[in-house]
Amino acid sequence: MAITASMVKELRQATGAGMMDCKKALSETGGDMDAAIEFLRKKGMAGADKKAGRVAAEGVVAIAVSEDKKSGMIAEVNCETDFVAKGDEFKAFANEIVALALAADTTDVDTIMGLTMASGQTVDLTRREMIARIGENMALRFVQKIESKGLIGQYQHGEKIGVVVAMEGGDEALARDVAMHIAAVNPSAITAEEVDQGMLEKERKFQIEQAQESGKPAEIIEKMIDGRMRKYLQEITLVGQSFVKNPDITIEKLLKENGATVTAFIRMEVGAGIEVEETDFAEEVALAAKAVTG
Repeated sequence: MAITASMVKELRQATGAGMMDCKKALSETGGDMDAAIEFLRKKGMAGADKKAGRVAAEGVVAIAVSEDKKSGMIAEVNCETDFVAKGDEFKAFANEIVALALAADTTDVDTIMGLTMASGQTVDLTRREMIARIGENMALRFVQKIESKGLIGQYQHGEKIGVVVAMEGGDEALARDVAMHIAAVNPSAITAEEVDQGMLEKERKFQIEQAQESGKPAEIIEKMIDGRMRKYLQEITLVGQSFVKNPDITIEKLLKENGATVTAFIRMEVGAGIEVEETDFAEEVALAAKAVTG
């Protein structure tokens, strides 16, 4: 069967694949449009699997909160470039994923991958088809849940940083302000009691070594250390920090004035902890040119 230009055009519109790929698919399937679509889909899936090992350190943080404001989900969905991360399709994909996780009440990535999207396809199949079409690896990295007896507040700084806060007392405006503060300042814990003891011991050891270099008496050094540790705890705990919108008051004072308490928070930042190999673009181009010229 002769493969016409109109057939190639129709297949391109249906799949988004390249012209030569469409022509080959039609030739391989004798002009059967449905079979050609399946041919391209399988080819794309194979290509997507090959891209699975590539580092995806860009992406977005997406948030979904229940209508009663009692529970929420926050997720990090990754891709390889900021260009793709900023696209409407990728952001919509991430937002639907976190909404599905909230509706299914699950943070298990494998379970979420098997959930059905509005398109009728699973999350994983949709992801793989997007990889095949766009040409970048994509992955759901984290999903975390937060619950509150009061309400859940949220704040997103662009698409890269997202925060959810569980608060008792106060209102949505206050919860959003506190979430905004957490996004900006990144506290380690809510109160001093919740700070990791290993972190405290490491900081105290560092401060002792610094103070001993002063040559001051031991009793003076001890007082210096106590003062420095109090300041350190104020800097890393939510309640001890100065409120970003009004540095004259602490978050602790802000909460007390509004009869509110923060019981939990989650701050998620795209790419945190992912090791990305640094490359010298100019050197890459030079090496490529050398390879071509021999």
